[in-house]
Amino acid sequence: MTENPIVAVSLLTQEELDRYGSGLKRVLAINEAPCFEELLRLIDEADREDWQREDRLEALKRLRSQKH
Repeated sequence: MTENPIVAVSLLTQEELDRYGSGLKRVLAINEAPCFEELLRLIDEADREDWQREDRLEALKRLRSQKH
């Protein structure tokens, strides 16, 4: 792990970037990236997996609360 691990990644429009101004410490522009579509696919997959995990946890909480 690096000294300063990445804690967030965001895709912003230029308008959104202008709104944040100097509040962002580092911005990398993606003009043309050959692997960009694959990156988006992996982000979507990770998000889906996270939601599925959260849904399972929520279902367990509901089941436990019904038993009491």
